[in-house]
Amino acid sequence: MRRGQPGRTDLRLSRKNTIGAGRDVSDNRDAILSRMYARKLQVEVIVGGERRACPLAWLDAFCMRNFTGSAEFDDTLPTGEGALEASFRVDPQRLAAALSEWLTQRGKGNEKTVKVEIRGAS
Repeated sequence: MRRGQPGRTDLRLSRKNTIGAGRDVSDNRDAILSRMYARKLQVEVIVGGERRACPLAWLDAFCMRNFTGSAEFDDTLPTGEGALEASFRVDPQRLAAALSEWLTQRGKGNEKTVKVEIRGAS
């Protein structure tokens, strides 16, 4: 079959990233995710006077829009225990208040209020 004929497959499906000079896409995944959003945030929860990093599972569930129904938190990416990345469109105080309310409503504080504090990661 000549080049350019219908039915010819010149484009091969591969995991190669054409922008990455032939490097495997999976090699670049961590590099891409490491700079997904400009702001790195530290998220702590306080329940009954005890402070700790917010569990990744809680952050992950909250940041999924179908759970919160709030598009303003679409620009968030949980990256680890107590670690979150966000665009500059996300207001950390508003995010902390919404997360606190959501965690308390779902009983994550074992019938106690869950307070959330968010600040820039160092």
